[in-house]
Amino acid sequence: MAKTFVIADIHGRYDLLEAAYALLGQEKPGLIVHLGDYVDRGKASSQVIEFLMAGEDTLPSPEWRRVILKGNHESMMVETIRKPLDPAWWLSNGGNQTLYSYGHPKFRGMHRGDIFPYNPGIVPPAHVDFLDALPLFFCDKQRVYVHACVDETRSLPEQKEELLLWGIYKNGNPGFYRGAHVVHGHEQVSEPAVLSGRTNLDIGAFYSGKLAIGVFDNEVPGGPIGIIEVTE
Repeated sequence: MAKTFVIADIHGRYDLLEAAYALLGQEKPGLIVHLGDYVDRGKASSQVIEFLMAGEDTLPSPEWRRVILKGNHESMMVETIRKPLDPAWWLSNGGNQTLYSYGHPKFRGMHRGDIFPYNPGIVPPAHVDFLDALPLFFCDKQRVYVHACVDETRSLPEQKEELLLWGIYKNGNPGFYRGAHVVHGHEQVSEPAVLSGRTNLDIGAFYSGKLAIGVFDNEVPGGPIGIIEVTE
């Protein structure tokens, strides 16, 4: 049985990421899909990025494969550093913790007009390049994997980036994308939410101290066949 293991919304919890990979090392090699939001809020965003950038060196074994998708927090970080935008948008959503993880001194003020030693140049350009180039979705013959949401009325190449990264399913929306099960994060829930057409795996790792790894059978449509819980 070939399996896909899906992890959502790490948010700087490098400790949980390491623990997750240790557990995956006990499984038969398969595909790991990360659904985005690696940075902000938690204390170790730079370490999370370095781990993911290391490629095969951080996989449980060489037989494993990995897909790394972009989340809205990666988009905020890249846009704030590159455009540049008013930093209040990113910093007030956990970007300050990301800068601290790179060694930035702590500061006060996150709003227009405040004076503080904000220095986004402390983030290595290679890290920004890596985050900027991440894909927005991934699909196999059974499912669509995305950070936030998919619009069933549009083909995948025609999807709006804002929806893929920021969209939220309305209460009761069963999901589905043209018959395929959707696997996403972005919207925090107390435990994995498995509906008929979608699975939400974001259980708020940065404050709950838990990650949920969704386990999917590559030959069977629908939701997970199991959940691996990772705790601090």
